[in-house]
Amino acid sequence: MTGASLVIFGATGDLAQRKLLPALYNLAARGALPEEFDVVGVGRRPMSDEAYRDKVRADIKAFCTAAPEGPRWDWFVSRVAFAHSTLEGPDDYARLAARLGALDLTASRGIVFYLATPPDAFGPIVEGLHQAGLLEERGGAWRRVVIEKPFGHDLASARALNAQLASLVGEHQIYRIDHYLGKETVQNLMAFRFANGVFEPIWNRRYVDHVQITVAETVGVGERGAYYDEAGALRDMVQNHLLQVLALTAMEPPISFRADDVRNERVKVLHAIRQPDEGEVRRSVVRGQYAAGTMGGEPVPGYRDESTVPGDSSTETFVALRLFVDNWRWADVPFYLRTGKRLPVRASEVVVQFRCAPLQLFREATGAAVGPNVLTVRIQPNEGISLRFTAKVPGAEMRLGTVDMAFDYADYFERQPTTGYETLLYDTLTGDQTLFHRADMVETGWRVVEPVLDVVRADPRALLHDYAAGAWGPPAADTLLEVSGRAWRNPGG
Repeated sequence: MTGASLVIFGATGDLAQRKLLPALYNLAARGALPEEFDVVGVGRRPMSDEAYRDKVRADIKAFCTAAPEGPRWDWFVSRVAFAHSTLEGPDDYARLAARLGALDLTASRGIVFYLATPPDAFGPIVEGLHQAGLLEERGGAWRRVVIEKPFGHDLASARALNAQLASLVGEHQIYRIDHYLGKETVQNLMAFRFANGVFEPIWNRRYVDHVQITVAETVGVGERGAYYDEAGALRDMVQNHLLQVLALTAMEPPISFRADDVRNERVKVLHAIRQPDEGEVRRSVVRGQYAAGTMGGEPVPGYRDESTVPGDSSTETFVALRLFVDNWRWADVPFYLRTGKRLPVRASEVVVQFRCAPLQLFREATGAAVGPNVLTVRIQPNEGISLRFTAKVPGAEMRLGTVDMAFDYADYFERQPTTGYETLLYDTLTGDQTLFHRADMVETGWRVVEPVLDVVRADPRALLHDYAAGAWGPPAADTLLEVSGRAWRNPGG
């Protein structure tokens, strides 16, 4: 990797403090950063380089997953600088350009501009960088812009943001980050499917009964209520995280692992998701909002009782939905997605339930039906893969039992704890866009959820049910599967 610099807008904010700086140090500790590397924090509050270095030291010691010590620790902190800017007009960006020039970062070195800012600042910051000439790629010096979610709040706003960015910077320079795609097990979905001859032949409608994708959180909204009440679970989680996991689960084999070859197959899946009419939305979507309940033996308030949430809010903190991918591989196979806050456990997983054997040979011998084979891919917190199958219980009689064959990352690979951003930051520095959203992927994701948003715009309380904190969502979410004789497989159950 050649010399590079990372310029962080929002350098004193929560994302930089808890994730970005610790992830960068983890990369440094592994020797994964170039020797010619600098971090420049940009913030509205005046601060000297040394004061910012002190803050970086404190933040990394508080949140880093690797012990900050030794020569790489000293080297990393020495590469940190600060640039004060209010970013309110062309003069501010001209001064930022001069500051970067004074640090000798603009001549022949690649620069990543990381926008760890509120979404309404994305367009203005890229506009300012463009006007200051900081996005021009000359003499082999590349320029890249990293944008955090949310990418718009609906299809129209996503298209507008993409159009604005496209007028200022090339698509090859834009890295729309989704930290979920940086998780090892999410990336392992492709390796699991396409590197093993035993699974890919049965990964289709002939053998798969249905697929479940669950992202469960135990936390409430806390101090994020103002943001969350504008977004809700559908915008905050389904449109990006869950749909991207679905795409990786359902995609066709790419012709190579080049970024656009992989992303082409992912976006094809999103294009193939059936667009429901209003009637189908009402049959296939359940929204929920947590009420007061108990978590870990302690009482917790309901969503509308949170200090940062309006008392009459109709924003969902839980959503479950049934989707169909209308292509040759997956026709008529339901994909069930759910995510929510204040659920019993923190877990993310993909469950592939296979069809039962066509001849229930053992029903007569044992008096019981044989259950389906189930493959579970655990994304967090305990990354791994398990396969459930049926075996004979030792003894003279024909008795059957279920067996779980389990693989855990922690048991098989020596792994250092990470923040989840290391892979994505490294890929940004090396120019690999495979795990990042392309403009058409963002818009197609919004197209999938837009029919649900239309129903909610017309009636804000449509499809909305209360559920007690600590429950697995409202009973209506269970009914979504029960009508077809299926049931959710709860993580940890």
